[in-house]
Amino acid sequence: MMNQEPIETLKGIGEKTGKLLGKLGIRTVDDLLEYYPRAYDIYEEPSLIGDLNPETIMSVAGLLLKTPSVKRYNRIQVITTSLKDTTGTLQLTWYNMPYLHSTLKAGTRLVFRGKVVKKSGRLLMEQPEVYTVEAYEQLVDSMQPIYGQTKGLSNKTIVRAQKQALSIRRLKKEYLPPELRKKLELSEYNFAMDHIHFPENKEQLLFARKRLVFDEFFFFLLAVKYLKEKKEDHLSTYRIQPSPEVESLKNHLPYKLTTAQEKVYGEINSDLFHGQIMNRLIQGDVGSGKTILAILALLQVAYNGYQGALMVPTEVLAKQHFESLFELFKQQDINKTAILLTGSMTAKEKRIAYEKIGSHEVDIIIGTHALIQEKVVYDNLALIITDEQHRFGVGQREMLSKKGKEPHVLVMSATPIPRTLAIILYGDLDISVIDEMPANRLPIKNCVVDTAYRKKAYEFIQKEVYDGRQAYVICPMVEASEMIEAENVTDYTKKLKKELPDCLVESLHGRMKAKEKNRIMERFASGEIDVLVSTTVIEVGVNVPNATVMMIENAERFGLAQLHQLRGRVGRGKHQSYCIMVNGSAQDATMKRLDILNKSNDGFFIASEDLKLRGPGDIFGIRQSGDLEFKLGDIFTDAKLLQTASEETKQIFAEDPFLKKEDYKELSKKLQEYLTKSYDKLSL
Repeated sequence: MMNQEPIETLKGIGEKTGKLLGKLGIRTVDDLLEYYPRAYDIYEEPSLIGDLNPETIMSVAGLLLKTPSVKRYNRIQVITTSLKDTTGTLQLTWYNMPYLHSTLKAGTRLVFRGKVVKKSGRLLMEQPEVYTVEAYEQLVDSMQPIYGQTKGLSNKTIVRAQKQALSIRRLKKEYLPPELRKKLELSEYNFAMDHIHFPENKEQLLFARKRLVFDEFFFFLLAVKYLKEKKEDHLSTYRIQPSPEVESLKNHLPYKLTTAQEKVYGEINSDLFHGQIMNRLIQGDVGSGKTILAILALLQVAYNGYQGALMVPTEVLAKQHFESLFELFKQQDINKTAILLTGSMTAKEKRIAYEKIGSHEVDIIIGTHALIQEKVVYDNLALIITDEQHRFGVGQREMLSKKGKEPHVLVMSATPIPRTLAIILYGDLDISVIDEMPANRLPIKNCVVDTAYRKKAYEFIQKEVYDGRQAYVICPMVEASEMIEAENVTDYTKKLKKELPDCLVESLHGRMKAKEKNRIMERFASGEIDVLVSTTVIEVGVNVPNATVMMIENAERFGLAQLHQLRGRVGRGKHQSYCIMVNGSAQDATMKRLDILNKSNDGFFIASEDLKLRGPGDIFGIRQSGDLEFKLGDIFTDAKLLQTASEETKQIFAEDPFLKKEDYKELSKKLQEYLTKSYDKLSL
């Protein structure tokens, strides 16, 4: 079977299920095979009743003390019984499963597996699955995949589809050279695909995962090297002269630039003034002052008679940047003009904007991806600044280059990545770091708490709202999942509306349409919404100086660098801000990780500590987000493999830059396939 066939060609996948899978980006059989599990359900040896932990899924074996009783509460039937072992007794509870009354008999020895919860001071197990001792023994140590789901699509449906796809797929020809696989102990590709979905044990999973993660890093780095033009031969058409007006503005700002900002400002100017095309990445924490450096750079090119553009990920952020630029120009009497260009503008508004850009009536253009649409024609675009690296790929860069001569490029990122990794990932960019916060910033007060603290946290949020402030609450999931125990935006919003009846609570997540997301963010930015319940989509949100509380549920499910970025959404105004991280795990190692955030607000320190703490076996539930999204690979957990992929890429290119050797024949084909598929995602 061809792997590019529509997903509906699989048995049991009709139009309705096909549409639901489409929501997850699954349209072909290949898409499904590359939709990897987000976690695994591991069937462990049964625990003793005395060793059970609340808020976890566990197994327990014992003797049933009595035949289950059935009681009715309104429309719900509650079935209860008790289990006994040498360490104690445990209540078992099911809802709306009356048939258990006749199937479970007192005196039978069975295994039960389900969520352990604490109610009225005692532990009980809710809705457990029931196994005979022999049947459970067959499952011990096996791993069942858990996939990301959407409403109406169960994990069972995805598992069934995956099994079918694996059984009828066309096997792929191995493309990595045999000596490379042998040297790095990498599994064969088809074996890896089988065992990433259905591993028999953790060792097998790690072996499969290592191969697929290596491929992700290797082809990304190979593609970047393949596409990159030699910078040393690449002189810029735009020779920028130092502008006295920009220097004057810098000296008349209402605040003094930090030493780190001054250093980076010097590096930007050096690039602009010395003839080569600038390709620079500025890394700096949220609030470290990257935006003012972007404005100064845009003004340098404007005062030299050229145009500059600032491209950001969201319309709300573009509007905010435009408004603050307009204010600054007015206050400082700057005789340059800026314009806003976004996708939601009317056809007439866009036409007027295009005319002004084309005739050079405007010097600075601020917007979203609308800046690179075909209809936009620039007049000497000398500088393009982008916010968040992964949102601006090589395909988009080429579109800009075709509109004129190749501009200087400045990339701003708030993702703190240790320098060792940044050099590998952004090998084609010069890297500047702003590792100092402005003196007038109040440090955020942090606390890591368990789920018992929620009530106090809600009271605290209520108090902040009464004082005129706003709050964010972050959940790891959009909606409830049958397999993953974690808070979700949909249910949490309903719960919070009841808990905080005097506050206006709204929700935000990545599955909303762009217009709806913009509308919610605008209402939050204007102060109309008091509490915003969201997924990590707000990482690249807007500047809301009035938001003073960031509450993160299931903090243990996020990487430290990502938690730090989320925390950076508060602490942007004159009021004291707070970050409450709710730890839903009882493990000591999790507390140790989160404690790093508790003690430090320095993103680069946190990122380097995250790197030290993470290891190749630490793959369940923690993923970074940020500049580069790999499906499986994580630059922290898999830092050593990233380093290895980088070294192998360099070696291959040193020996055979055009992959002409017979050994590289399949590799070359695979690279061309990768380039076609990932062209727009590659950032150069």
